[in-house]
Amino acid sequence: MKKISIFLSLSLLALTANSASTNPQDNYEKLKLSIEKKYEKQIPKQWGEKVTGVKSKLNTNKKVIALTMNACGIDGGMGYDNHLISYLEKEKIPATLFVNGTWIDRNPENMKHLASNPLFEIGNHGYLHKPASVDGKSAQGITGTANVSELFDEIELNAKKIELITNKKTKYFRSATGYYDEVAVKIANNLKHEVVGFSILGDEGATLSAKKIEEAFINVKGGEIAVIQFNHPESQTRDGIIRVIKKLKEEGFTFVKLSDYPLK
Repeated sequence: MKKISIFLSLSLLALTANSASTNPQDNYEKLKLSIEKKYEKQIPKQWGEKVTGVKSKLNTNKKVIALTMNACGIDGGMGYDNHLISYLEKEKIPATLFVNGTWIDRNPENMKHLASNPLFEIGNHGYLHKPASVDGKSAQGITGTANVSELFDEIELNAKKIELITNKKTKYFRSATGYYDEVAVKIANNLKHEVVGFSILGDEGATLSAKKIEEAFINVKGGEIAVIQFNHPESQTRDGIIRVIKKLKEEGFTFVKLSDYPLK
């Protein structure tokens, strides 16, 4: 990965500096070196969406659902479904929004709007949208982070970027494609992020029809974590998820943020 220019910006230096004598880039590199040393000899044995340590449900049997929505920031994924977000705001449907660094750069005003609304909480979807690997594995045609150092930057640089906008540290991390090895999950945990998967794949990356999205939610039980996209306004995700929300509310379900319940 190229040397990260974000740490050359005065705004980020101001965010991370605790005193006039503190050099935030030195602190960043010191933490990175400690993580590299701790995990450099650990060889992963798992690769996938549900490896050890990934949290895929809420720890409750109540009729609640956590709606999590991704904005990926890759080619074709820089959009913003304003109609979907407006519907959630109008109906007071909370959600956890996982945003990627390049998407933030292309949508600065939308990002500020989302961050200002307490209905939403912001999750970390990575700086360059890469699967979370310590040895460069690929998923869905996307090459993962090559090593511990790249994984560290993927998590921490986007965490810093989001904190600069929200004044809050991110608590949740979801990688590009939702693929991890178990060492990467431990590293994310070490960096104070819970790694969030899903129990309902709502729109398969904004590729499903509205009808298929409804079908994905047929067997919903309490404590589900659902994932959809909100960066593809051209897709049928909006229509499908609005139908789902109306139906589940009629059935007595309540929508919540991830932080409303412990994860399991």
